[in-house]
Amino acid sequence: MNIEVCNKPITEIVCDTLIICLCDDLNSFDKTSDSAFNHLITEFIRTKPASKRYHEINFINAWLAEGYKQILLLGLGNKSDLTSEKIRSAYAVAIRTARKAGSKIIAAILPESDSNQLTAENIIANITEGTLLGSYQFLYYKTEQKESKQIERLIIVPAGNADLRILEQAANTAKIIADSVNFARDLVNHPACYMTPTKLAEYATEIANQESMLELSVLSLQQMQELNMGAILAVAQGSTQPPKMLVLKYTGDTDSSELIAYIGKGITFDSGGISLKPSNNMHEMKGDMAGAASVLATMKALSKLKPKVNIIAIIPCTENMPSGCALKPGDVIKSMDGYTIEIITTDAEGRLLLADAVTYAKKLGATKIVDIATLTGACVVALGSIASGLITNHQPWCQQILAAADSCGEKMWQLPAFEEYKEQIKSDIADLKNSGGRMAGTITAGLFIEKFTHNTPWVHIDIAGTSDTSADRNYHVKGATGVPVRTLIQLAINQARKNED
Repeated sequence: MNIEVCNKPITEIVCDTLIICLCDDLNSFDKTSDSAFNHLITEFIRTKPASKRYHEINFINAWLAEGYKQILLLGLGNKSDLTSEKIRSAYAVAIRTARKAGSKIIAAILPESDSNQLTAENIIANITEGTLLGSYQFLYYKTEQKESKQIERLIIVPAGNADLRILEQAANTAKIIADSVNFARDLVNHPACYMTPTKLAEYATEIANQESMLELSVLSLQQMQELNMGAILAVAQGSTQPPKMLVLKYTGDTDSSELIAYIGKGITFDSGGISLKPSNNMHEMKGDMAGAASVLATMKALSKLKPKVNIIAIIPCTENMPSGCALKPGDVIKSMDGYTIEIITTDAEGRLLLADAVTYAKKLGATKIVDIATLTGACVVALGSIASGLITNHQPWCQQILAAADSCGEKMWQLPAFEEYKEQIKSDIADLKNSGGRMAGTITAGLFIEKFTHNTPWVHIDIAGTSDTSADRNYHVKGATGVPVRTLIQLAINQARKNED
């Protein structure tokens, strides 16, 4: 979808649907210079005052005197209560509604705001994100695609004497971010027969070839054996698909020695291994590489946004399958770090990948680490599908991630990391075991990974409950959500701003 910013009078805009925002605490909408248009909208509001309520949508059809077929009135509630998240959500719903009405070209008048935190740049970015995220569709495997399901252009018309250059830049940045989220959604929504470790490596190669600021290396099975990556190799041994370790490096600040590692779990299908999962809903386990998808999509965005920061992405990829060669409960394996691990369940495999990935990140010079994984069902029990769970060994680093998440509307909640929880992952015959049981399962899984950080500032983000949604919810469309791509991008941008100060 093309996003355009133009300052033409609304009477000169040619589109299928024109979106007008209404707010409760105004006598009317933000009036335009066209008196006939103003009268039309004012009279509609007078006869239907509920049209200004948040998420209320109404159509005025066939105003044939102008260049658009219909006007969509979008209620935003109290203007003083508006937030970025509310604007994103409202526009996502409005865009889907306009699409269902057959719109190909949509225009939107940028609502004015008196808030210092909700500037014209913020609003246009929120509209762009809400539009692109809310209109996302995954149609790759549909043999019959309805023509009406594609929106071609969004034209945003600023109010007042806005600086078009600044607004265009804000819209372009938001488009890069939203497109990257949708790229992550695509990766997760593809079936596991297509999205293998080798295919993920191909996507990484394609991205690196397009962007000169990205360096890519892909570790093969033999190279991982040479590096003694016993944990990831133990998981991979049950599958006929060869494992891959993707390493993408973005260097935006050559004067800094700081290197932030983004690590994404890449289990392209998780059967549970010998500890086989129930068949009910096992098809959803194609999404167990959502952490990998989010990291790869983030690197794609950073290569275009070019913040002054250094990021290295580590993406360990494999399937977790049962076979005569598969890892077994009761086995003891040795990680790259040298720690021995007793296998309690082969369905606690993600933390094994992350253990070697964290060790490798440190070997490559990472000074801070954040890992992202659909790690535990326990996180879904604890936080549902609303918030991702966080575990950390470094509170200031965790606060920076929480701040980045809050600013872009991705909900996260920090869980405790008390020393007592570590008792649950102590093994009688090895250095530690890969499962501490059902109680505090998200916490003990995170603390297992923490063992390999050796006090390097680290945050673990469990997205098991937030990586997909079972129904359309505001700008989250049924299927993969692309969480937490926006947080990771914002974190890099925030770090770049700190570096520039």
